[in-house]
Amino acid sequence: MGEKIRVAVVFGGRSSEHAISCVSAGSILGALDPDEFEVIPVGITREGRWVLTSGDPSQLAIEGQKLPEITAASGELVALNQRELIVLDPAHGSSALASVDVVFPALHGAYGEDGTIQGLLEMSGIPYVGANVFASAAAMDKEFTKKLAAAEGIPTGAYVVLRAGQELGEADRQRLGLPVFVKPSRAGSSHGISKVHDWSELDAAVATARAIDPKVLVEAAIVGREVECGVLEGEAGGAPEASLLAEVRVVGGEHEFYDFEAKYLGEDCQYDIPADLPPHVTARVQELATRTFTAVDCAGLARVDFFVTPDNEVLLNEINTMPGFTPLSMFPRMWAASGLDYSKLVSRLVRTALRRGTGLH
Repeated sequence: MGEKIRVAVVFGGRSSEHAISCVSAGSILGALDPDEFEVIPVGITREGRWVLTSGDPSQLAIEGQKLPEITAASGELVALNQRELIVLDPAHGSSALASVDVVFPALHGAYGEDGTIQGLLEMSGIPYVGANVFASAAAMDKEFTKKLAAAEGIPTGAYVVLRAGQELGEADRQRLGLPVFVKPSRAGSSHGISKVHDWSELDAAVATARAIDPKVLVEAAIVGREVECGVLEGEAGGAPEASLLAEVRVVGGEHEFYDFEAKYLGEDCQYDIPADLPPHVTARVQELATRTFTAVDCAGLARVDFFVTPDNEVLLNEINTMPGFTPLSMFPRMWAASGLDYSKLVSRLVRTALRRGTGLH
């Protein structure tokens, strides 16, 4: 047998999605075949320190309402120097830990899914799983996702962007109507999202979103079904591939929409895989999913989310370049239903990243 592939799984991070990143990483760490891969688990604290952790998946799981967190006490401090991880020991000096063949950045949200760590890895010449710098940044920013989609003729709902200091004008209120959703432009896991039923609620909703991101989107509410599609970069550089679809249904009375608590802390959601849609609608969602993947210049993987209206119109909601990655998350579940189980999915992503390498493509 040849040498094992050394994979650094990087997780945690400075964003509001720190805990969900830890949960995703725990599943990835458990899925990497030790006969094929040597795994280096690297957590990033909320302050931005890199820590060599134990990699114990049980320490990265949600326990009841308690969310996992990486702290400076989680392990030894490390730094990245080109392809080497360096252990930082104030008492005995720095020492090289290991060279890294590929990084799996299981980071969600800002400072990870937005092109920042991708830029660092590009400069270090280390292959990594997922989208490049531009695609990561464009997909993280919902404003520019919508603009790129519009340029490719991919339909989206009506929206308005409020930059710092801007307010929603009367003409836009008339155009959007009520209710509207107010959300940070550059966040995920439904953090900072509010549903506004009366314009008197708008200021508070904007303040909630701006606590995460000064740029805010106000979107017209779309009556319809929430449908998701997983997309993988084609093997050997082929066309992107679409999974079976999933439909998300919020069934509990406590949640008006698919918010953070409904996603991760409660039992008020049901998921249908494959989604019960007419064949032509399924095909339309899959087509738009792969077109969105290409429009944003994605690589590796993405989960693309849509609304399907009562008259079967398909509208893009958003694209996630590093979606939730537990075996219960929608992206792995859609691919499992499509015939690619979790461990094979993780292995394929790592090998795709190695084949692609870094630099312009």
